[in-house]
Amino acid sequence: MNPLRSENLKIETLDGGQGARLIRLSGQLTLQTLFDFQQIARQELAKPIVVDLTDVSYMDSGGLGSILGIFASCQRTRRGFALAVVPERIRTLIDVSRLDGVLPCFESLEAAESAVMKSGA
Repeated sequence: MNPLRSENLKIETLDGGQGARLIRLSGQLTLQTLFDFQQIARQELAKPIVVDLTDVSYMDSGGLGSILGIFASCQRTRRGFALAVVPERIRTLIDVSRLDGVLPCFESLEAAESAVMKSGA
């Protein structure tokens, strides 16, 4: 595990049991805290990515934009991408932004990892 703190955001990366890169975020994903998240997510060039949002207490439009950027990067490189355990507050932001049909969201880490591994990534 590789923990990193950036103001009010804690980032942990680990390998999932099925082979995906898991990025676990805790705290606030905002314009002030997203840069370390982007840097870490962009270091992984081969594996599908699952972002665990279980402990994200707040996300602003900058944070959502960073999620979209990683999603687009995964699409360009034909890697799977998923969000896991999205809190209601963040789900509302995704819905209001009309991204609920774009960003793949799953109820559990296991379901998200299974989906990205089946996607041929």
